[in-house]
Amino acid sequence: MNSESFINIVGGGLAGSEAAWQAARRGLRVRLFEMRPNRATGAHRTGSLAELVCSNSLKSDVADTAPRLLKDELRAGGSLLLRLAGEAAVPAGGALAVDREKFSALVTETLSNHPNVELRREEVAAIHTDRPDEVTVIAAGPLASPALVEAVGRLTGERDLYFFDAISPIVDSETINYDVVFRAARYGKGGDDYVNCPMSKEEYDRFYDALVSAEKVKPHEGMGGEEKFFEGCLPIEEIARRGRDTLRFGPMKPVGLLDPRTGREPYACVQLRLENLMAGAYNIVGFQCHIKYSEQKRILQMIPGLENAEFIRFGQMHRNTYICSPKLLRETLQMRQHPRVLFAGQISGIEGYTEAMATGMIAGMNAARLARGLEPSPPPRESATGSLTFYLANADGKNFQPANTTFALLPAIEPELRKLLKRKADRCHFQTERGLKAFKDWLARIGEHEWGL
Repeated sequence: MNSESFINIVGGGLAGSEAAWQAARRGLRVRLFEMRPNRATGAHRTGSLAELVCSNSLKSDVADTAPRLLKDELRAGGSLLLRLAGEAAVPAGGALAVDREKFSALVTETLSNHPNVELRREEVAAIHTDRPDEVTVIAAGPLASPALVEAVGRLTGERDLYFFDAISPIVDSETINYDVVFRAARYGKGGDDYVNCPMSKEEYDRFYDALVSAEKVKPHEGMGGEEKFFEGCLPIEEIARRGRDTLRFGPMKPVGLLDPRTGREPYACVQLRLENLMAGAYNIVGFQCHIKYSEQKRILQMIPGLENAEFIRFGQMHRNTYICSPKLLRETLQMRQHPRVLFAGQISGIEGYTEAMATGMIAGMNAARLARGLEPSPPPRESATGSLTFYLANADGKNFQPANTTFALLPAIEPELRKLLKRKADRCHFQTERGLKAFKDWLARIGEHEWGL
């Protein structure tokens, strides 16, 4: 390795922060570029690294689930962000949720004080591919600046790839009517970590009618472009427009919740999840939206228990930018045409917090290998991490959409074995055990121990 070699990481979100950590802990010099707070985005509120925008949940931490498998692989790979998420965790039933301010503060402090990391508060407007002493990771997330988007467009030849994402409202806990709501987790799993707002059929019908007729924020009001949504994170009003009962089978699903006042499942139910350790705020689960603020307040206060609620933050909409990875990336997250440039996080075409961490981890590892003159290595297909990088490199380029971690992305279980694993729970257990073993074996095979970690 050239003693002057270093790694540029563009973007201080989840993927960029994890990539910086992985490269720095391997002894590489890292320049981490984050334009905030000098230049703001349409959704971030601070200049902290790894700021969580949409939600404070990192999804399920229950054994034998795809999100848990991804977390276990991050732990095996020495993820900084997952470790700090554990330190900033708040009660959330079977999910891993964090106090978002504490979490981002811990990430910022750790990376700012790392001797191998130089944090630069600068906007990047050019991507260099002809410097042999540099490796670059593009991890600018969904809210890349126009100048960087233009630079990525020049580099990739890709234009106008984006979808609109939305943020859930947050409620001041002191303004919730606790005479109406009840505390419980679905099916009693995880204690009483959620606040539940039960609805009768009449209350649901009134709420639904108000929601589908609400005045939306138009795309041209600050965002521009045609509306294109990721199916895994649809605004609640878009879900409602697909049918009167869609909300009752989605974010307002009452299944597994018993109202202690009636002993029965409500007709519909809105769940609130803790935002921080002080219990000072709750986010409305699954209520990402892009309705005008005045309309949001009127409609949300129709929810039982929120009649006088005060909102710390209303739902917002923002534009996510991503490349068409199947045309551009290898399974190592390197560009096919420019192998010393890697992509990670949402801009690479994945969706989700832990997914951003995982691609950041792989990009950081492989960037370090490139800088040391070693061959980059893709994670194994059987792992959750490897299934993501495989998807990015091999999905249908004509109809490419961002993906979350699911068992559906993993290799199918062989037919003969599937006959033996008759229960779904057994098949999930098999896939998690196989995936984690494959990932750990891969770490050993590529010589991770040689870094002295």
